[in-house]
Amino acid sequence: MSSKPFDLASHPTKDTIKILTFLLEKITSANDKRHSETGSLKIPSYTCFHARSIPSISIHAYFTRILKYCPCANECLIALLVYFDRMTLPNSLDRPPIQIDSYNIHRLIITGLMISSKLYSDVFFTNTRYAKVGGLPVAELNALELEFLCLNDYNVFVTIEELQSYGDKILEHWMSAEEIDALAIKSVDHHLNHTRCVNNEEDLLSNLGKLSMDTNSTYKSDSVDRQKRFSRPNFSLRHTSAGGTVDVTGDLMHRLPTTSITRETS
Repeated sequence: MSSKPFDLASHPTKDTIKILTFLLEKITSANDKRHSETGSLKIPSYTCFHARSIPSISIHAYFTRILKYCPCANECLIALLVYFDRMTLPNSLDRPPIQIDSYNIHRLIITGLMISSKLYSDVFFTNTRYAKVGGLPVAELNALELEFLCLNDYNVFVTIEELQSYGDKILEHWMSAEEIDALAIKSVDHHLNHTRCVNNEEDLLSNLGKLSMDTNSTYKSDSVDRQKRFSRPNFSLRHTSAGGTVDVTGDLMHRLPTTSITRETS
C-alpha cells in the first residue's frame, strides 16, 4: 500500500502527537499485558523512569500539555521514537534494554522531548521549566536526563533520513488503522441499511395484510452503539485547569504559579 510521505516541515504537531499516542498506547498495552501474564516485572527491569503507580493523565493529554508550555517541532517528536528504539537495544554500558510500559512512558516522554528540543530547537527551555510542566522535581529530571543519555550511548543525533523514515512509517501505520476502521464502519452501515430495507418491506407487507409478521424490531436500539464500537478511540483531552501541573507519580494535581509559564531561553 503506497501512502504520501510524512511532511516534517508542515505536518501539524497536534496531529503528530495523535499518531505518536496511537503507537505508544499499543506498545505500552502490549508490554503491560506481558507483565501481567508473568505476574510482575523482574527486578532488573525496574529503572529510574518507573513510577510507583500508573499516572492518571493519558499519554495524549501529557503530550498536549508539554507542547502547550514547551512547544517543539516535528523533528523533536519523531526523534523521540528513534531514542526509544535505541534504548530497547543492548548498549555498551551492559545495562538491560528498557521496556516501555504504562509505568515509565511519561518520564520517558518528558525526558526525551527535553533532550531532542535542546538538539533541534534554536530556542529551548530550561530543565526547571520542563520539570514544572512534567510534574517532576528538577533534581529527578536532571538524573533522568543523564540516564536517558546513557541508555542511548550518548548518541542523540538523528539524521534527516532517519527522521523521514520513521515519520513515513508511523504515518502509514496510522492511515492503515484508519482504513480498517473505515471498512468496519462501512460494513456496519451496510448492515444497518439492509435492516432498514427489511423493516420497510415488513411494514409494507403487514399493511397489505398478506403476511402476519412480528413488528418488534431488534435493530432500532443498538445502531448507534454498533457505530461507536468500530470507531477510532477518542483522543480528546481531559479537562484540567490551565495553571495545573501533572504529578507523574500518579497522585494529585498541583498548581504552578502563573509566572512559571513565561518563556525562558538559554
